[in-house]
Amino acid sequence: MHLLGPSLLLLEYLAFSGSVPWEFDHPNTLYTWEGACVWIPCTYRMPKSGKYLNGLILYHGYKYDEVSKEYRGTVLYNKTNTEEAPKDRRVEFLGDNRSNCTFRIDPVKVKDSGQLGLRMISGSDKWMEEIGLNVSETAPPPRIQLPPEIQELEEVTLTCSLNFACFGYQLQWSLKGPVVSSTSLTPKTVSTESKLTYQPQWTDHGKNLTCQLLDPDQRVLSEETVRLDVKHPPKEVITVIQNPGPIREGDEVTLSCIYNSSNPGVTEYIWNPQGTPQKSSSRLLKIPKVAWDTKPITCSACNTWCSQGLPVNLDVQYAPKDVKVLLISPGSEICSGDKVHLQCHFSSSRPTDVHFFWKKNGILLQEGRELRFDAISPEDAGSYNCLVNNSVGQSTSEAWMLQVLYAPRRLRVSVSPADGVTEGKKVVLTCQSDANPPVYEYSWFDWNNQSLHRYDQMLRLDPVKVQHSGTYRCRGTNRLGVGTSPPSTLTVYYSPETISRRAALGVGFCLAILLLVIWGVKFQRSWKRIRSRQELQENSSGQSFFVRNKKIRRAPLSEGPHSLGCYNPVMEDAISYAALRFPVGETDTQRTGDTEPSETQGLSLNMDDTVTYSVVQRRHVVRWQGCGRREMRGLASAVSPGREGLGRTQQWQRLRGRAGCSGQGVVRAGQAPPHLRP
Repeated sequence: MHLLGPSLLLLEYLAFSGSVPWEFDHPNTLYTWEGACVWIPCTYRMPKSGKYLNGLILYHGYKYDEVSKEYRGTVLYNKTNTEEAPKDRRVEFLGDNRSNCTFRIDPVKVKDSGQLGLRMISGSDKWMEEIGLNVSETAPPPRIQLPPEIQELEEVTLTCSLNFACFGYQLQWSLKGPVVSSTSLTPKTVSTESKLTYQPQWTDHGKNLTCQLLDPDQRVLSEETVRLDVKHPPKEVITVIQNPGPIREGDEVTLSCIYNSSNPGVTEYIWNPQGTPQKSSSRLLKIPKVAWDTKPITCSACNTWCSQGLPVNLDVQYAPKDVKVLLISPGSEICSGDKVHLQCHFSSSRPTDVHFFWKKNGILLQEGRELRFDAISPEDAGSYNCLVNNSVGQSTSEAWMLQVLYAPRRLRVSVSPADGVTEGKKVVLTCQSDANPPVYEYSWFDWNNQSLHRYDQMLRLDPVKVQHSGTYRCRGTNRLGVGTSPPSTLTVYYSPETISRRAALGVGFCLAILLLVIWGVKFQRSWKRIRSRQELQENSSGQSFFVRNKKIRRAPLSEGPHSLGCYNPVMEDAISYAALRFPVGETDTQRTGDTEPSETQGLSLNMDDTVTYSVVQRRHVVRWQGCGRREMRGLASAVSPGREGLGRTQQWQRLRGRAGCSGQGVVRAGQAPPHLRP
């Protein structure tokens, strides 16, 4: 770092000379202490214009004087062409006037600490170079440099150094081993080093390592102490059982994994309680329920490496194992009446002193290892268990089923549903039996002891009918014999729908008879009324007949302006009955001559007394146009079904021209057309 003065001089020099500045190479700061020496290694290079060094001044605490344009300060050394003697004899210039500017100060005082200024002069070229000097009252401690990692039994090199170089001073280690010392005094580095090479042991972990600085008289000026960090796997690993007293099967067991030393610390434990490694971050292993056959357990403590301890045996006590029932005799299947011998067996027990018991269907039966039946019966069949106990506990065998073979017995027929059977539903009859082996064939019989040719255990009636009511029996067969059930009664009731349907049918039949009687009475009365009218008409005129107009489809006749006929299509679709009475003395000749105008005019208007209508069915529409009341009366009286063998429509067509009119009107039952009414 240059002060303001040298900077201004440099700018002034560059402005006027245009030369390259001076170049220096030296440590930025030098360290020493009171009473020691200091070496200031330094090299320089003058500008090209300079040939040799004309002057050299070493200042302490220099400043630039703006008035005199010169530097002022304590002069430690001064060498110019006038060969001026140095101001301080402690300072020695070890360089030359070409490139070396090395100084040595011995001894150094605390007041020398600060900035040193090296003034260089070569002809008209001048330069001020700054050098830092740090002087302490006592010697600073050296620095110990350890490798990134120290592992057990791996050779390492430790370094102790100090940023100081002065002949006669040295560094010393607290550990024994090969040591290599060196001193560096260059413009880049000023230091004193000592390197120790050794092979660490895991027991060195945590020990103190010290490096000391000695003066020429072998006095300790300062020292540095570090703690060794020797990486090693866990040492002296053992497994400890923390449970007091004997361990029984099912107890909770706690084991602890202990080690003497580990670097780095243990981060994981590996347990193998059943031969399978189990990793854990805890040094404790808890077994909630220890097994009776637990194998020896080992523990491994791990950091970067794993160390396994010796196995430990838990010595677990347990109740009898593998308890089971053995069939001693007979060797094959058991039939009713056979002799049977059973025995209780187990594989191991700790302790070995045991007792035996037998249970049937969960109920205590007897004590002892053997169980015998002189003559087995079906009632002896069931689930048998053998119990064996010792001081630790009791063990029970798996249920052993004692099966006794016998022929079918206690057969019966069950009906489903049992609470009333209604026709149309589904009924299932089941043949229930007690047999071992089970029944392989069933037979069904009805109330007449007739076989139903059904051979399943269930007889299905779907849908059931009232005719199915009766008693049923079933028969079961296995390879040991045959059994038959007592009869069971099935009663089938009419469904509400059937009852309602039959009631409705009876009511409907009665209503139909009643309606027929009523209709017959009405028909008889109507017939009598019609007959009475006909008799009245016959008595009045002496002539009567019935006309039945058959249904004939005809196209409507065109109605031109001179059409005279009256046409009623409705009349052709209905059957009408009319009683017509004609005046006495009228002949067919007169009717055939109705087309004459004179005869037409001669029709009497009093024909209302001689024309009678009796319409039985539908109304009749008659078309007319231009027909007056008188003409229509004449036409109506002239129309008579059956006369001359012509129908009513044909007669109307013949009379159209004679009347000279056409049109339409309505002839209703029991009345004349509108034109004919008075």
